[in-house]
Amino acid sequence: MTAQVDYLVVVFTATSGASGELLGSDEKELEQLVWQLVDVKNKKLGKVNELLIKPDLSDLTEEKEEEDGVEESIEEEDSSRADNVSTATSLETALNLFHLQLTNEVNSAGAGTSMCLCTDGPLHIRQVIHPEAASKNILVPDDFYSFFDLRKEFKKHFPTSDLKALNVHTMAESLTIPVDVPAMWDPSATLDPSAALPAEIAAQQVQIMGSIVLALLSEPFSHAFSTQERVSEKFETGTCSKMEKVCDNSVIRARGLPWQSSDQDIARFFRGLNIAKGGAALCLNAQGRRNGEALVRFVSEEHRDLALQRHKHHMGNRYIEVYKASGEDFLKIAGGTSNEVAMFLSREDQIIVRMRGLPFTATHEQVLTFFSPEEELKETCPVSGGKDGILFVRYPDGRPTGDAFVLFACEEHAQCALRKHKEILGRRYIELFKSTAAEVQQVLNRYSSAPLISVAPAPLVSMLPSVSLLPPPGSVRDCLRLRGLPYTASIEDILTFLGEFTHDIRPHGVHMVLNQQARPSGDCFIQLTSAERAIQASQRLHKHIMSSQRGANSRYVEVFPCSTEEMGLVLMGGSLSHTHTHAHIRSRSGTGLSPPPCKSRRLSPPSYSFGPVPPVMSAEAAAALYPPIGQMLLAPRHLPPGHAYYPASAQLFMNYAAYYPSPPGSPTTIGFFPSPASLSSPGGLMRMPGLTYNGNGVKELINAMQGYQYAPEDALMRAHGPMHAHDPTGTLLTQPKEWVCI
Repeated sequence: MTAQVDYLVVVFTATSGASGELLGSDEKELEQLVWQLVDVKNKKLGKVNELLIKPDLSDLTEEKEEEDGVEESIEEEDSSRADNVSTATSLETALNLFHLQLTNEVNSAGAGTSMCLCTDGPLHIRQVIHPEAASKNILVPDDFYSFFDLRKEFKKHFPTSDLKALNVHTMAESLTIPVDVPAMWDPSATLDPSAALPAEIAAQQVQIMGSIVLALLSEPFSHAFSTQERVSEKFETGTCSKMEKVCDNSVIRARGLPWQSSDQDIARFFRGLNIAKGGAALCLNAQGRRNGEALVRFVSEEHRDLALQRHKHHMGNRYIEVYKASGEDFLKIAGGTSNEVAMFLSREDQIIVRMRGLPFTATHEQVLTFFSPEEELKETCPVSGGKDGILFVRYPDGRPTGDAFVLFACEEHAQCALRKHKEILGRRYIELFKSTAAEVQQVLNRYSSAPLISVAPAPLVSMLPSVSLLPPPGSVRDCLRLRGLPYTASIEDILTFLGEFTHDIRPHGVHMVLNQQARPSGDCFIQLTSAERAIQASQRLHKHIMSSQRGANSRYVEVFPCSTEEMGLVLMGGSLSHTHTHAHIRSRSGTGLSPPPCKSRRLSPPSYSFGPVPPVMSAEAAAALYPPIGQMLLAPRHLPPGHAYYPASAQLFMNYAAYYPSPPGSPTTIGFFPSPASLSSPGGLMRMPGLTYNGNGVKELINAMQGYQYAPEDALMRAHGPMHAHDPTGTLLTQPKEWVCI
């Protein structure tokens, strides 16, 4: 609440595009600015002033460039109802002329000095003046940062009125004010909002608005204009707690932002609308980089609706898409719970710079020296608050991620710091980016929050008896894990590396581990004929050098013995940390079961635990329902009963990238040794349920089983009834004993 002002300035704007409720939604430039001064105390109206913005596109001579560019005409034009008509060649000139003429008129009236604008709805100020001025980097006079909405003031006395349905003519009709309507324009007719208003209508609208203001000031209303609407001059940064309630009707999602845009750029795009404190949150992708989207929280639903009208408006050369979003979406990006982050961001009016690619051993002193070197030839940009102005990003276990955020006191220091982009700290070059408070929260949430998968997924085959996915205590460790292979290494290189142990490899016992892009991950599993040979191979070959035929690089390779179950667990996408409380204790060096390698060291996943999940049905019930259940198990070795799923005490490393086994190989399949003429052991039976109905039958199955030893005539198709050769609803394959599916 503020005291009533001495003067009200009734203002009306018109663009070269849409009018009415769509005013300003098409980014058209301002063409007409009309106003009239109202003396609140004496209840008198001043003269109507009209300002036309007409860019001069002709070639200007040097003499014309020195002129003010403003022409005034005291004589009233035939098509205008204004008392004073002026012309300006640019928006900046027009706004300065408006302020100058208005100030002179108030001073000459002598009834006071305080004044405030009054408009028919918020569009003239919020959607026309401020957006165009922001896009052209024009300073807006202070007059346009506060105004009265005539519709809201009118509604205080007529509460049943609909704000969106109100206009000057309906308000004048309710107040029984006679309106002189031009013969060529019918206000009751349904006008096309996308069409521009006739030029002479603006002055007539201002005259009617002046009459409405006088009617509200007079008896019986005696209205007091005291509640002004304000336009935020500056975007305020701040923090947002995850416990805070955010209204769903106040958030939008902006898409298509330039990757280098900041929260200040977003605030400039929505200039004229009030964004909540800390309400601009830039979204990051899985690699921690900006993805061109942002969530913006406004102070009210009214401002959110006005923001939606800026759909496909331009930020530079790019158009920005604007959509509705929810409060939950905003809290996922901008919400935080860390007290350390809250303290770091509690210093307002600070510029945040993000450092990426720091050495893991970097300290506060090294960062301070990086920005303020002792050498006189280098620029100095002091960090605000010293060590307190540096925030290192860490994993939950305290390991550094290589990211940090640094505070600077002013824009000048921040720009000086950004010029050190890709300079060297230690042995690494450092990437520097201008950041935001919401980005700080988002990065910290990503690294230090709860796991992405909060509960264990359901078993793939829910009707099978419960089988432990953890290696049982008595597992036979007859496999090898090779870690740290050259990325160009082939199966031939691996067999050459194994040397004499190549003879002990089982058929199809070489499994390369591929990442999600089907490229080698540097890991490999070898199935040997006995645990003794696996131990001997690990002792002789551990940390020996492997060379690749397809590349000049060579690396030492770590060799560990492991079991078939452990191999299967790793190939599923994770591995044990061996902190579970089994009766047997294994050391990490003895198994090599560390997490599979991630491509980005900044996205190394945290470790976390799963609670026990009860089995769907007992083993006895499942065996009774499916008699040949023993033949359906994919592992050839018997697995003793264990936990239903991951036990609560076991920790499983889940990876952001998926890992898959390559098609299996062996010395016989790649030509090291001749393939055996026939199998010495009888085959087994494998069931493949869930096949598509539109498949090609046996042909697709043969392609899928390429690399395994089987006879094509052993592939049988069955339906729910009798066997049909061309019905791919289910399949039975005779399975050789040496098949190991993991």
